[in-house]
Amino acid sequence: MKHLCLIFICLSGFLVKAQNPTIDNLVADFERGKSLSLAYVDAMPEDQFGFKATPETMSFAEQMLHTSMGTFGLSSNASGTENPYAGKNLAVDENLHSKAEVKRILTESFDFAIAGLKSMDPAQFEEIVERGPFKVSRLGWMHKAKEHIDHHRGQTAVYLRLAGITPPQYQLF
Repeated sequence: MKHLCLIFICLSGFLVKAQNPTIDNLVADFERGKSLSLAYVDAMPEDQFGFKATPETMSFAEQMLHTSMGTFGLSSNASGTENPYAGKNLAVDENLHSKAEVKRILTESFDFAIAGLKSMDPAQFEEIVERGPFKVSRLGWMHKAKEHIDHHRGQTAVYLRLAGITPPQYQLF
């Protein structure tokens, strides 16, 4: 009977960690954000990936690649997982400006963030991670990653409209 109780206690602790509502909710948000971001990429015709709202702004491709860089960097700060593109500016690499490459990198960035989220220990959410002048909790860095995605996807909605394309419908849930 002792062994059965011990097994139950161990499994209960595992289930609590595996089913953390903060992680589960953020994973759902990132999955939904991935779906919507990829729908934006799909909506923009290949020949419009160099489109800029004004000459001094980033192109549609650069916006999406910048979004990916932020997702890699900010979620890496949160999870402690090594950023595979640390020190690289994906947005300026013209070899990545095609629809297929933007879609690949964007997908990779969301998958990286989601895997990092799933690996996080809720007991370390409030641990402070310092990057440059910023001192932010691990959970805070993950929220910043989502905020950055939302900000730049919002900008690309304007790009789509200026190109005569209705952006895909927002998915609140």
